[in-house]
Amino acid sequence: MSSIKPRSLTIAFGLLFAFWAAFATQGCVKSREDAHARQLAGRVKTEFLHAWRNYERYAWGHDALRPLSKTPHDWYGQPLLMTPVDALDTLVLMKLDADAAKAQALIVNQLSFDRDIYVKNFEVTIRLLGGLLSSYQLTGDKRLLQLAEDLGNRLLPAFNSPTGLPYVYVNLHTGQVRDALTNPAETGTLLLEFGTLSKLTGKPAFYDKAKRALVETYKRRSSLGLVGQSINVETGAWTDSDSHISGGIDSYYEYLWKCWLLFGDTECRDMWNASIPAVNKYLADDTGSELWYGHADMQTGRRTETIYGALDAFFPALLALSADLERARRLQASSFKMWNLYGIEPEILDYKTMRVVAGAYHLRPEIVESTYYLYHYTRDAQYRQMGEKIFNDFVKYCRTDAGYAALADVITKQQRDEMESFALAETFKYFYLLFAPQGTFFDKIVFNTEAHPLRRTW
Repeated sequence: MSSIKPRSLTIAFGLLFAFWAAFATQGCVKSREDAHARQLAGRVKTEFLHAWRNYERYAWGHDALRPLSKTPHDWYGQPLLMTPVDALDTLVLMKLDADAAKAQALIVNQLSFDRDIYVKNFEVTIRLLGGLLSSYQLTGDKRLLQLAEDLGNRLLPAFNSPTGLPYVYVNLHTGQVRDALTNPAETGTLLLEFGTLSKLTGKPAFYDKAKRALVETYKRRSSLGLVGQSINVETGAWTDSDSHISGGIDSYYEYLWKCWLLFGDTECRDMWNASIPAVNKYLADDTGSELWYGHADMQTGRRTETIYGALDAFFPALLALSADLERARRLQASSFKMWNLYGIEPEILDYKTMRVVAGAYHLRPEIVESTYYLYHYTRDAQYRQMGEKIFNDFVKYCRTDAGYAALADVITKQQRDEMESFALAETFKYFYLLFAPQGTFFDKIVFNTEAHPLRRTW
């Protein structure tokens, strides 16, 4: 006979019931959270379509839409289909199949790179080459890979400098190059794209030239382990010793780590491991209660400016991706504080005085990207709540009758006639992925700096 007394039995049943009740409540809350997230993903898709359909209506066949004047804009006077190529993988991921098929047909039937124009190697690589490669991997359409290979061949002369660092501009028809003054982002943010092209075509030159440019940038770091803002590709000499994680340097660090993840290139991993301690030592500004990243002199480590902005807000994503979640969370809190100052983040903020230094907002994706990464790695509901606040503000201040407009000033909220292709390639994509069911997508790909997912399919 059992020796458990009735009172003990009651307590045991009570504890069991409490456990199951808590479990059921937790499941209920999770279920409500997921339902709300799916609803938000639907809203993001609707707003993306508002931007895309207005591009289609007013700027089809051109690089971008000017949403206030409802007119098309081409970067170099003739179209390279910047928005359709940049947005195609977003259309595919959102399962907007008819729209994706129409954009794909436009690209394969009308896009030609045989044009006598100078293009910016970096921008064309991350947007067009990255977009074509990602879309090829998602659709299997070999014509997209053929376009990517043609573009890659036309960009290769950019690397023909005495140092192997690429010139800023290259002529797609003649192969002539110009502008020797560049920066680490433009020299070091090419290997994901050229490397993927190399693996898919079996042509080593693409990998080798982009890899050399990354290594040559790294080799010129200071004795402290920092890189500067500006470098001459012909002499290899730094022309500006300002060091930071913002525009002009940002994605150089991103690609050191991501090229290790995508290609298993141990040299990239080792360059990252040698670089990130210097970034955290000299650029991080830890007040105890807050963490920011500022500017320092690459030679001395002396703090030169206490500024952080919309472009810097990518860094929590990179910290999370490289398993530094503690710093990632703290820096994300700072980015969100910057966003909430005026309900939209400024381009540049002095974090010591909380004064806006540059007040424009270009529909940038970086803070959304970091929110997505942090949610992925922590599954902490606060990041979806954060993303919802950012999305609501984004819609409130940037939506127009004909798409989405950048802001000339985040304080006055005055709009400007600009909708860069990255709004469709990155900003809307990261919002959507943050709220859409997670699955295993994230773990199978590496995003290039333009949010084009690249998969190891070789």
